[in-house]
Amino acid sequence: MNSDRIEGTAENLTGKAQEGFGKLTGDEGHRAEGLARQAAGRVQEVYGEARDYAHHAGERVVRQVEQQPVTALLVAGAIGFVLGLMTARR
Repeated sequence: MNSDRIEGTAENLTGKAQEGFGKLTGDEGHRAEGLARQAAGRVQEVYGEARDYAHHAGERVVRQVEQQPVTALLVAGAIGFVLGLMTARR
């Protein structure tokens, strides 16, 4: 879990508390701000989850390349060849 996920969760909880306070006091401004904070917190949480996923995916690729370097080299070469064909001027 990274700092974005933690901060996003904290912001979400703060927003829920602020929304609850706004409902309790009848203050629509606090309620709306609480809802906005919840949304911002959730966005930050999702960003943190995406960062974690990308980090773990990168680690998996590194492990795979270390375990099968020849296969990785052939795949990289094939991708380069196909990209070269696609971008070549005709």
